[in-house]
Amino acid sequence: MNIKTVGFVGLGLIGGSIAKAVKAFHPEIQIMAYMRTADTLIEAANEGTVDIACTAVDDQFSACDCIFLCAPVSTNASYLEALKPVIKEDCILTDVGSTKTDIHERVTALGLEAHFIGGHPMAGSEKTGYANAKPHLIENAYYIITPSAQVPKAAVDAFVPFIASLKALPLVLDYRQHDFITASVSHLPHLIASSLVNLVHQLDGEEELMKRIAAGGFKDITRIASSSPEMWQQICITNKSNLIQVLDRCLEQLAAVRVQLETEDADGLYRFFEASRDYRNSIPDSSSGPIKKMYAFYCDMVDEAGGIAALATILAAGGISLKNIGIIHNREFEEAVLKVELYDEASYKKAVELLRKYRYTIYER
Repeated sequence: MNIKTVGFVGLGLIGGSIAKAVKAFHPEIQIMAYMRTADTLIEAANEGTVDIACTAVDDQFSACDCIFLCAPVSTNASYLEALKPVIKEDCILTDVGSTKTDIHERVTALGLEAHFIGGHPMAGSEKTGYANAKPHLIENAYYIITPSAQVPKAAVDAFVPFIASLKALPLVLDYRQHDFITASVSHLPHLIASSLVNLVHQLDGEEELMKRIAAGGFKDITRIASSSPEMWQQICITNKSNLIQVLDRCLEQLAAVRVQLETEDADGLYRFFEASRDYRNSIPDSSSGPIKKMYAFYCDMVDEAGGIAALATILAAGGISLKNIGIIHNREFEEAVLKVELYDEASYKKAVELLRKYRYTIYER
C-alpha cells in the first residue's frame, strides 16, 4: 500500500496523537482532516500536523489512501455512509474504537467490507482532546487490528507494518475475539471500579470517614472510575453481550468467595489469593494494555519542612516533570511516605535512578 495521503475524521486525543505520529515518522505523507470543532482544526493546521483542513466529510477524501475514523463510537457509522460514495477503490477505512462488533456489523450492512480494517490503539489518558495529543501516545502500546472478511490480504499485510512504523505494537485479531478480551481485561474492570467507588460512597457515614482514609491502595485500584461516563456508557452498550457474559462469571466467583467466608474455608481463600497473586505477577510490563499504565513509585522520607520541595527540586534539575506528588496518609498496603507519579516510562526510570543517587529509598510498583 503506497500511502501518500491519510485522512482523519476526528482529531481528539487518539486521532490527534495518531496524526502527529504519522507526521513525525512520515513527514512526506499528506494529512487531511475534518472535525466539528473548527478552532481545533485550525490549530492542527497551524502546527503543521494537518495539511488540508476540510469543512465536511465530502469528496475531498477521495484522495486518501487510508482514512482513520476517530469520532465517538456511536457516530463513526454516520461518517461511513458519507465516505462510501467518495472513497477510491483501494482506500483503507479504519477506526480507533474500543469495541469492534458494532462497527464491523455496520460496515457489512453498508457493503464496505473490502475497505475496512478495524483498529483499537490500547492507549489513552485521563486528559482528552487534541490539546493533549502526543505523537508518542501509542508508542509501545498494543494496537489491535481487526480485518474484515473481504478486505484483501495484501492491504492487511501493508497496513500492519504501517502501524508498526508509528512505534505501536500491532496485533491482528478477529473482531469478536477482540471484544471478548477487552470485556474481560478492560470493560469489566471499569465496571468493578465504579461499583466499588459507588458502594463506599453509599456505605460512608455523615462524617465521610471512608472517603478520608480511602487514599493509597483504594484510590489506586479505583482510579479508572474517573474515566468519561459518556465514553463508558457507549462502550458498555456496544459490547453488552460479552460484558454480561464475563460479569456473570465474576458474580459466580464472588459468590464462591462468599461461601468460603461463610464456612471459614481458610484453604480455599488462600488458594484464591495465591492464584491471583501468581497470575498477576506473571503479567509482563513491557507494553501498554487496554488500561493506561500509571508510572508511580513510593519514596521514604522524613516528615520535615522542605522535604517534598527538596525532592521536587532534584527532579526539576534533572529535567523531569512531575505529574503528581503527595503524602500517603493511609499506608496499610504501601511501604513509604510519599507517592510520586510521572508522565511516562522514560521519566519514571530517570527519576528512580536520580533519586537513588541522592540516597532516597525508592519502592517500585
